[in-house]
Amino acid sequence: MKEQAVNLIVESLKEAQIKNIVTVPDSRFKELYPALASDPYFRYIPVTNEGEGVSITAGIMLGGKGAVMLMENSGFRVAIEALSRLGYTHEIPVFMIMSFVGDIGERNWWGVNHGLNMVPLLEAMRIPFIIVRKNEEVKDAILRGKHHTSVSKYHVAIVMAGEVTS
Repeated sequence: MKEQAVNLIVESLKEAQIKNIVTVPDSRFKELYPALASDPYFRYIPVTNEGEGVSITAGIMLGGKGAVMLMENSGFRVAIEALSRLGYTHEIPVFMIMSFVGDIGERNWWGVNHGLNMVPLLEAMRIPFIIVRKNEEVKDAILRGKHHTSVSKYHVAIVMAGEVTS
């Protein structure tokens, strides 16, 4: 991830008034995490798995604070049970930003299945999502996603790919 994309994401999260960053770190966002963790604006919360992370994010959002779960799209499968209970049963939304492992052009054989499963699972869970492939799309996607989470009271996923995570 290049510095321009890191700066765009940090600025966009601030503009969206998201102060709480919950994450299971992944390699596609590895340059983003130190920027978030060292910025005094943010409360950086590393967790042990994505199910735990979305639950903590939901709790923060339920308390009226801005929060986002940052994770690799492979972790979405781990989070589905918690997301199902939070969203369907309790109407507690989670805003997620995921890196897109397995997108067309994936360089690692083990990553391909993550890309094949992500969209069908997001659709099965009825989670609106935006796939962002260009830096100029980052800010709009984050602001729209955060707003939609607030209005819909349901989960939203912003999936970062292409030049954003390269």
